[in-house]
Amino acid sequence: MNPVLPLVGAVLWTLSLVFVIAGWRAVRVLRGSERANGFPSGQPHGPDWYQRLNRAHMNCVENVPLFGLVALAGATLGAPAPFALLTWIWLGARVLQTLAHVSSGRSMAVNVRFAFFVLQHLCLLWMCWQVVDGVLAL
Repeated sequence: MNPVLPLVGAVLWTLSLVFVIAGWRAVRVLRGSERANGFPSGQPHGPDWYQRLNRAHMNCVENVPLFGLVALAGATLGAPAPFALLTWIWLGARVLQTLAHVSSGRSMAVNVRFAFFVLQHLCLLWMCWQVVDGVLAL
């Protein structure tokens, strides 16, 4: 397994969220229900799911670089198979966290989202440990 493929998957997932956001905005502008400058940064606008989608996108933007650096370091060092498996688990947890985030703001959805958040960060910690262990073994 190659740890770079989940990294590309994480980028594609983040881009897909951008396309949904941009598509929703474009439809609103083209229908005339919103002006092109009617989506102020840092201010709530749009329905709840759209606001959660924006935040989920920002979560990806915040976390994918960390994942990317560790995944590339592991790939460069030729990390063992468990490392690559962790990259796939991280990607799955990232996607599931996003879906839980966008689906609802209810307590159960927030708990599910948090569980996937924790799983991602445990994967990152384990991946970091494997990279550091690999570097120290050189």
